[in-house]
Amino acid sequence: MSDTAVPLAPGIRHEAGPDAGRPMSPSHTRWRPLGLAEVRIDGGFWGERQERNASDMIAHVERWIEKMGWAGNFDAAVQGRLPADRRGREFSDSEIYKLLEAMSWEVGRTGDADLDARLRRLAARVAAAQEDDGYLNTMFGRPGHAARYSDLQWGHELYCFGHLIQAGVARARTHGDDELVRVAIRAADHVCREFGPDGNQGVCGHPEIEVALVELFRVTGQRRYLDQARLFIDRRGRGVLGEIGLGSAYFQDDVPVREATVFDGHAVRALYLAAGAADVADETGEQALLDAVVQQTTATLARRTYLTGGMGAHHEGESFGLDFELPPDRAYSETCAGVASVMLNHRLLLATADARHADAVERALFNVVAASPAANGRAFFYTNPLQQRVPGREVDPDEASPRAASSLRAPWFEVSCCPTNLTRTFASLGAYLASVDDTGLQLHQFAPATIRTELAGGPLELEVRTAYPADGRLEISATGAAGDWTLSVRVPGWVPDGLVRVDGVERRAEDGYLVVSGPRAGDTVVVELPMRARWTWADPRVDAVRGQVAVERGPVVYALESVDLGADVADARVSTQAAPLDDDGRVVVRLRTAATADAPWPYAGAPPAGETDTDTARDVALVPYHAWAERGPSTMRVWMPVDTER
Repeated sequence: MSDTAVPLAPGIRHEAGPDAGRPMSPSHTRWRPLGLAEVRIDGGFWGERQERNASDMIAHVERWIEKMGWAGNFDAAVQGRLPADRRGREFSDSEIYKLLEAMSWEVGRTGDADLDARLRRLAARVAAAQEDDGYLNTMFGRPGHAARYSDLQWGHELYCFGHLIQAGVARARTHGDDELVRVAIRAADHVCREFGPDGNQGVCGHPEIEVALVELFRVTGQRRYLDQARLFIDRRGRGVLGEIGLGSAYFQDDVPVREATVFDGHAVRALYLAAGAADVADETGEQALLDAVVQQTTATLARRTYLTGGMGAHHEGESFGLDFELPPDRAYSETCAGVASVMLNHRLLLATADARHADAVERALFNVVAASPAANGRAFFYTNPLQQRVPGREVDPDEASPRAASSLRAPWFEVSCCPTNLTRTFASLGAYLASVDDTGLQLHQFAPATIRTELAGGPLELEVRTAYPADGRLEISATGAAGDWTLSVRVPGWVPDGLVRVDGVERRAEDGYLVVSGPRAGDTVVVELPMRARWTWADPRVDAVRGQVAVERGPVVYALESVDLGADVADARVSTQAAPLDDDGRVVVRLRTAATADAPWPYAGAPPAGETDTDTARDVALVPYHAWAERGPSTMRVWMPVDTER
């Protein structure tokens, strides 16, 4: 943490020491999360991405928010040049706030003095635009603008406040009180005055502020923030936003939160709202609310989630489909929905100790969050389809793309919520690895790491060594441990029968976790997860992929790309008579094309003539889905038709 933190203002309690740097800090969950001061990722799959975020991604986002004029909106507000000089969509302020949050976590993680200076300069531009009563928005409320809160359906004012508050929380937890923290508190106080019990009875069309207000309550101890978050949860689902063409389910305003049984409508909105509800349930002790969120989440994982962990089947409304409606080629699977799924499932993991939520975090991280950024950290996917039918085109590095472009990663989007969401996620990723309780430590996500924390029996220092997901070997060494303690290691749901090897002896996990006596100082526990490539079939009710099969290895989903096939992947049929070859997920592929000649009408009263071999069978390497489209335009598919004639 920074040693230059300014003194705390009244009402702010800086979570110094081992509690500092926690993106979420629940009061009553089964397990306590660890923060950036307690967990350091030491290289490997996630360490490389975290460093790429620090070296390239954050700076790339900074350049683009200046290039697009979104940061300049705050200067224009101060200089009286709005609305004429405003640039970007109604929610563009939020991208600056997410960047500030990412910078806060990154400065807290590394102490980077240059980044801290850039953070302060950007925060000062934001602070200068805040009005005397705490209101802050560059789209509403000034001369020539629409009135404040005149468009709660689409205006995103409270959504923007939510991201501002989360940036302030991140700064408070990694640095202490400063200008950004005070801006966030003034904004939150304004919201409580305007939307309290006797104020505006509306809600925001895009949930997000609920999560932020609860976290600010956890930082400050000021009950009004928690009460306001609960008010927003209670009001939702009662039609307060009115009807739109997409239906009130788009806003999650059709069914009260406690009565919903599955997520519906806009995927990111639904997941943010559920995360906020889980936080409110934790702090108020309302079991019924927590049970409702758990029910909605588990139902959605069972029936409305892609193999990759992606959520959102419809381009229209960026929304969930019906149960088992999961078309691979039309998958929207927004990157932000992947981030939101990680946020929600990590909360539910801590609250319930149910390993299924850790599995969901892992799946979304490896196959959505890791898939979005290019290897160089300077281009991104907004959507994450599981099939690409056309190769697409190279993207101009100076061009902002439409949000649904998915053939190749783009440097920026006209709606760029995803790149900024990724920066804050990668910067705070260490906080998702482990948790503690009175008896020991739980390891949920696997990466080379150093963990220093405090248990009831005294301090604990661990080193985790692993090449995961390249292999499944975990070496967990205690470099310092006082007293007896328990180590719990998640055994992922993809491990057959939950069987792993511990120090060379086969063991079966119970309730998703392997529980062993924690190693003493100088001792090591070795856990070996079986990492073999495997075939995966979908539930037959997922009619879009009947007769098709996918390949997974550990937590990683694989894809077939035309770059490796040497042909359009639409012509590929795979044999499942033998297991996929384990080294790089190679599969036996036969190219087969329709024997029927082109006709003016694609339907007939007799079965088609079938397909004809155009190539001999050969084995072809698959690519991890998170790495597809790194080699230029291609066609791609995760779900591959099975060659039933061989």
